[in-house]
Amino acid sequence: MTTSMSLFDNNNNNGQVNHEQQSVTGRLITIFFEGSDSFYKVLLIKVEKANFDWSEKEIVVTGNFADVAEETSYRFVGKLVEHPRYGQQFQATNYERALQTSAVGLVKYLSGSDFPGIGEKTAQKVVDTLGTDLISQLLEKPELIAKTGLKTKQQQTIIDTLRSNNGTEQVIVGLNSYGFGSNLAAAIFKKYREKSLEVIQENPYQLVEDIKNISFKRADQIAQKVGLEYNSAGRLRAGLLATLNQLSISNGNTYSNSKEVINASFEVLDTDPNQKIDDQKLANELKELVKDRKIEVDHERIYLKNLYDSEWKIAENIKRIYDNQSDKKEDYLTAIHKVEKEIGIEYDESQLKAINTALQNQVFILTGGPGTGKTTIINGIVKTFAKINDLSLDVNKYKNDVFPILLAAPTGRAAKKMGESTGIPASTIHRLLGLNGNDDEEGNGNDIEGQLLIIDEMSMVDTELFEKLVSAVATGMKIILVGDKDQLPSVGPGQVFFDLINSKVVPKIELNQIHRQEDGSTIIELAHDIKNGKLPDTLLEKEPDRSFIQCGNGQVVEVIKQIIAKAKTHGFNATETQVLAPMYRGDAGIDRLNNEVQKIMNPKRDPQQKEVEAQGQKYRIGDKVLQLVNSPEENIFNGDIGKIVGIDINKDQKKYLDKLIVAFDQTEVSYTRNDWNQITLAYCTSIHKSQGSEFKMVILPIISQYRRMLERNLLYTAVTRASDKLIMVGNVSEFAACIKRVSGNRKTSLSERVQSMFNFQTDSVPVETKAVENDIKEKAPENGEFILDENKILKNEIDPMIGMDGIKPSDFIDAKLTKIDYNKK
Repeated sequence: MTTSMSLFDNNNNNGQVNHEQQSVTGRLITIFFEGSDSFYKVLLIKVEKANFDWSEKEIVVTGNFADVAEETSYRFVGKLVEHPRYGQQFQATNYERALQTSAVGLVKYLSGSDFPGIGEKTAQKVVDTLGTDLISQLLEKPELIAKTGLKTKQQQTIIDTLRSNNGTEQVIVGLNSYGFGSNLAAAIFKKYREKSLEVIQENPYQLVEDIKNISFKRADQIAQKVGLEYNSAGRLRAGLLATLNQLSISNGNTYSNSKEVINASFEVLDTDPNQKIDDQKLANELKELVKDRKIEVDHERIYLKNLYDSEWKIAENIKRIYDNQSDKKEDYLTAIHKVEKEIGIEYDESQLKAINTALQNQVFILTGGPGTGKTTIINGIVKTFAKINDLSLDVNKYKNDVFPILLAAPTGRAAKKMGESTGIPASTIHRLLGLNGNDDEEGNGNDIEGQLLIIDEMSMVDTELFEKLVSAVATGMKIILVGDKDQLPSVGPGQVFFDLINSKVVPKIELNQIHRQEDGSTIIELAHDIKNGKLPDTLLEKEPDRSFIQCGNGQVVEVIKQIIAKAKTHGFNATETQVLAPMYRGDAGIDRLNNEVQKIMNPKRDPQQKEVEAQGQKYRIGDKVLQLVNSPEENIFNGDIGKIVGIDINKDQKKYLDKLIVAFDQTEVSYTRNDWNQITLAYCTSIHKSQGSEFKMVILPIISQYRRMLERNLLYTAVTRASDKLIMVGNVSEFAACIKRVSGNRKTSLSERVQSMFNFQTDSVPVETKAVENDIKEKAPENGEFILDENKILKNEIDPMIGMDGIKPSDFIDAKLTKIDYNKK
């Protein structure tokens, strides 16, 4: 296999060498690190030549490399960077095997573990016979190996291994030249192996179908270079898949209808005003995607395959975990009362019932608004479970054994809060599963071992993450899901918590009695009014813990600045004070509010004060910042809030070596300038990003600029972030309209899937679903005839193929799609 591009065909250079790139040539001394699931490596190189200032004999090189060999020389292109921990390194974007002039290196390479049966003497003979350019000779003319006089098996070993090693190397070099990162390059190679470049050149759109996180736009750019047709089958298929993916991300739905898909697909595909999308070909490719099981069509709903499967897997695993339930319901009230005495608390009737019911069931849901005692009940469940199972809550006593009670939440801040309230460790769901947070991540992660698992802030958990979670839960383990069903749903597709509650299958208790309302607090009362769609009569009255300041759109920023300044004089710091808004852009958007609040909370006090700038934001020591991506290796996650505690500006004015040091609750992290896009100022954050957090003072602007985003659950979520003080700023009419505007439920089918799984075996259906079962019985005919259902098929009571004589599977698929309207509008 050959590739038509140069090693240096990077960044649209059309095969020309980018002379601005730095390069270093050197002999590989050792491999410090190799990624287990990618081509990422850290190498130590003895420098032979470099086109930049480098006085050391050796240099550390990082990047994507195939199986590189020690004592072999390579040329690397890329740039010199400063690692926050390990100092200066060369970050390679690509590489090539340098012209090998070292006989010693070749002997070591050929006598290595890659060439079984070839010892040093044999390798020396090959080098003596063919010279130091033997690799290029043998790859071009493998018959030259006969000159060495080696045994046939030895000859074949050398030729086969050289082809394999250099074939992989050419693929990785090619993938690097397309700009694919480490994980994507590994995913592509894992899928296509030595045919990777061939697939990309023949149909780059195949990547959209087969590799997660390859965008249609990226594939389209490659396709234009290789000259694929505008209405090629691959392009139309990839456009349809990209459309479904965009719809699920933008709307949070797990399925769409045909009209949505077709209309939206034109927005993705119709990129050239001089060409036209072929409607009929587009319709045909939609059918082909269904036949190929890339998408699923069920009751005229169109699903991405992964979301369709995830909903079913969630339902199957919930049923699997539930089925381990004991028929006998034990009463744990005696143990609960012992816990009451030990911790000095008295549970009310609803709390006693919640703890008891949770312990009686293998799967249990606890939901309730702010102040209803969810945290108290979690603590009661943990301590009572430990008591009835004679477990110690001292983590140190378990050493290498698995701690039997596991706590997790979607965000680091929510997990920290769980840990503080219970006194035992809590983690993010990603960390519990051993996931690194990459979007292109495959697999479910680690299996979960233990006896009890409690997940908090369940409203934030999306379909795919929850599927990974329940798939990893061992049979016999209890799982308790806690959250507020009235908060915003997950950012990712689905509404898992709402659907599980709505299924009426999983045992649940909803808390309604407010406990946390001491000292005349009215914030929780306001939250419950919002949840119930009620505009409180006291909204404009100044309460001890909340107020509403009326002002126009043009005044809101100045009012917020005055509030912040006054709060600062009263002792509120940046950590305790949080401005929340739903939009980033605009006169009162998050970006502007961050800059304005920063000037008050952390102004530049003198010209000599350290300050750096990135993405239009200035950073100073003391600034409050928000982490935007998961970084498990640093123990920080999307949504974590930290404080800049140090700024290192490079003395030689090499900006890429500048560093920010940020202190988070659990760790301290250094960021080089290349990583500054991972953080942003956090004086004002989005309401979505604030979920799972709580602040002493929340300032909430509500103005017409936000109108298209203002809905009841958004307002409810924002208000419930305030623990002590809530100051609302803006227009009362917009507040009232927001309460009335109830967001429509997302298009999901998890609730139906769960009901279906439990209805297959009606004798094990919980009490809550008996009404559904009775409805089915009432619809059965009185003449004794049976309705065909899966139960009867499984019991062989009815032939599952009855009435299907002569019908092929393809007929079923075509019939399913005949109702779909493929017209653009």
